[in-house]
Amino acid sequence: MDLDLLLDDLRTMIECESPSSDLAAVARSAAVVAEIGTARLGVAPETLVADGRTHLRWRLGAGPHRVLVVGHHDTVWPIGTLQRTPYSVVGGVLRGPGCFDMLAGLALAFHALPGLDGVTLLVTGDEELGSPSSRGLVEDEARAHEAALVLEASADGGALKTERKGVSLYDVRVTGRAAHAGLEPEQGVNATLELAHQALAVSALADPALGTTVTPTLLAAGTTTNTVPAAGSFAVDVRVRTRSEQDRVDAALRALRPTLDGAAVEVAGGPNRPPLEAASSAALLARARALSPEPLSAVAVGGASDGNLTAGVGTPTLDGLGAVGGGAHAEDEHVLVEHLLPRATLLRALVTDLLDRPLADPTNSLAAAGRGRP
Repeated sequence: MDLDLLLDDLRTMIECESPSSDLAAVARSAAVVAEIGTARLGVAPETLVADGRTHLRWRLGAGPHRVLVVGHHDTVWPIGTLQRTPYSVVGGVLRGPGCFDMLAGLALAFHALPGLDGVTLLVTGDEELGSPSSRGLVEDEARAHEAALVLEASADGGALKTERKGVSLYDVRVTGRAAHAGLEPEQGVNATLELAHQALAVSALADPALGTTVTPTLLAAGTTTNTVPAAGSFAVDVRVRTRSEQDRVDAALRALRPTLDGAAVEVAGGPNRPPLEAASSAALLARARALSPEPLSAVAVGGASDGNLTAGVGTPTLDGLGAVGGGAHAEDEHVLVEHLLPRATLLRALVTDLLDRPLADPTNSLAAAGRGRP
């Protein structure tokens, strides 16, 4: 593999800014990513547009296609960020908007996968928004493959991500009754007070021992300072390590009842992404460790990715196989250049091994040894 060529490809992708919310920018980015991928992989992708968002899918070789490699080309950075933080490589540290999360992962795929037969590379354009238009695509592809490898950036020190918390998002809405706050407040039903009761009840659903967080966030109520609020709402962010916890919190939120006479409570929303549990990654982690010339660490993280979706449909999933560096979504976003080729080599070795020895093979000693590992 040619490091200089890989860096050239990464620079080209970074310099085509691709904020998720800008459909035209995402389309331009998809065209650039498609051109680079075609040149390196020797085959053009399918261009898939859903709700105006552009995704790319490569089928490598004649198949059957058994290994799914997943990435995304959208970023969190608005147009113009490149002027403030341009592409640079200084002292072995590469910078530029979206370099770590996760354009470097795409560059790794384009240089690791050429010549392999039986791989699907799926590159979506809305992951940073929660994959609203690509979720079904990701899940359908995962169901059709034996394993999913996710090119999101690594955790600290290059650690792979073997657990990701599931995410649920809710809106708790309260209806009360308006009244003049000075003349006859007793005639009203104060939505702000009801929201306070509900926020405390919601917060109490957290279970730190199990890693479950239930956090009331954005809140709004009322219309004027001299009116008893007739309505209000607050958002709730839920993060869980297991599907059973996600189900427990969901049931409890839907069971909320008003505290004040005359108030009404409605709960909208629900699970957004299922958790990526350790059991889903265990066999793949064992494979990666056996193939890596250096020790590989693994961690659980709170953030979600499309790896949650692939694991959620039952496909063994290993995440964090992308760049080593840091600063995702932050001004100090960076990639450590010295790790790029070793990471690409590991990706190619892991994909090749999975093509040669399927996880589903009961005689596969590595897969069997990996089952049930934390």
